[in-house]
Amino acid sequence: MQEAMAKCEALTDLPIDWSIVGHLQSNKVKYLARIASEFHALDSLRLAELLDRRLAREGRSLDVYVQVNTSGEQSKFGLHPDALLPFVDQLGQFPHLRPRGLMTLALFSSDRAKVRPCFTLLRRLRDEAVRRVPDITGLSMGMSGDFEDAIAEGATVVRVGQAIFGKRPTPDSFYWPGATGDGA
Repeated sequence: MQEAMAKCEALTDLPIDWSIVGHLQSNKVKYLARIASEFHALDSLRLAELLDRRLAREGRSLDVYVQVNTSGEQSKFGLHPDALLPFVDQLGQFPHLRPRGLMTLALFSSDRAKVRPCFTLLRRLRDEAVRRVPDITGLSMGMSGDFEDAIAEGATVVRVGQAIFGKRPTPDSFYWPGATGDGA
């Protein structure tokens, strides 16, 4: 969030819609609510409530993607797949949040046979969720090392910062596959 705020401040003269991807600490909600038009990591009702309240104060709404932990790795954030539909059913109580899709970080592996099931599962979950909330059509999945499989499974958003900008060390690089990050 700190990096996004600095970039937003430096580029205030440009008409940029900011998409924030990654785990959000509750003390950063106020910053995200001010600058973001899209958030790709909603993973709790507590965070939904905090965001909704802050967005109400700002007089804004926010497109959100619900993060699902499709890899089963404890080191990753996101809802357990079994918790998704009950979570989606409760999103209507937050009028400033506009659910637009689901997001996942796949298993970090060079073995495509292990990675692709993460994307397949998210697509299946999206197909179930869209029956409850018709606007949940998006699939934010795939990064520089696995975006081809994500696209084959229906990704509508891929996160390929490393392929575009190259590897770079960041303070939060432990959130991203590889030692140097891919969160751009």
